[in-house]
Amino acid sequence: MADPSDRVVLVYGGAGGIGAEVGKRLVSAGDRVVIADLNEAQARAQAAALMASGGQAAGVACDITNPELCERAAQAAVDCFGRLDGVVNCAGISKPHDSISLPPADWARMVDIQLNGPFYAAQGGAKRMWETGGAIVFITSTNAEAAFPRRAAYCAAKAGVAMLTKVLAIEWAQRRIRVNAVGPAYVDTEMTRRNIEAGNVSEARIRERIPLGRLAQPGDVADAVTFLLSEKAAFVTGQSLYVDGGWLAYGYF
Repeated sequence: MADPSDRVVLVYGGAGGIGAEVGKRLVSAGDRVVIADLNEAQARAQAAALMASGGQAAGVACDITNPELCERAAQAAVDCFGRLDGVVNCAGISKPHDSISLPPADWARMVDIQLNGPFYAAQGGAKRMWETGGAIVFITSTNAEAAFPRRAAYCAAKAGVAMLTKVLAIEWAQRRIRVNAVGPAYVDTEMTRRNIEAGNVSEARIRERIPLGRLAQPGDVADAVTFLLSEKAAFVTGQSLYVDGGWLAYGYF
């Protein structure tokens, strides 16, 4: 999976967390990376850091809920590096809320970022891989399979992405565009830390619940993403790979 390549990969939400780690892994394998993020300054800073490490990278602004901006980000990859071979969507938010009082605007915002955005990102990327083939990887969650309280919009959207993965995979297979997803359990990122500090979840209970006894690290997820982008996964499409330390398998009290 670390074999040198010359791919061009667009990483949405690549300025921090899982996305930043994905970018690092891809650059270390010889890929050229475009970081797309809502925060343009952070996207450019992350791209600069990748270039300082010896890689080729560029940073662009993108609000993933805007299909036009997703198109622009995909075209920016082509303009910068001549083509597009892969798309990874790591953009996301977390905002637990009691369902009975969940404001409609919060529901809509969550679905817009977690479900509509991945579709726009995939669509924009696929148009530029239509003649050459490529690979798309979504970041979903164990919440695509396991329901958590106070996360109705999040769980529904992630389940939607799992099915979107399958639909796009079978539609675009003849174009040699593979579509897969990686679904982590809790990952030790800034977003997870904020939820722990806010009391939305207990780190001790997470560790007790996961058979491997720890939170996932961004690198655990990035390894799965880089595998699914690679030729080692050339016959893998329409799948959700859960990087969860055994969370979904564990049903014992």
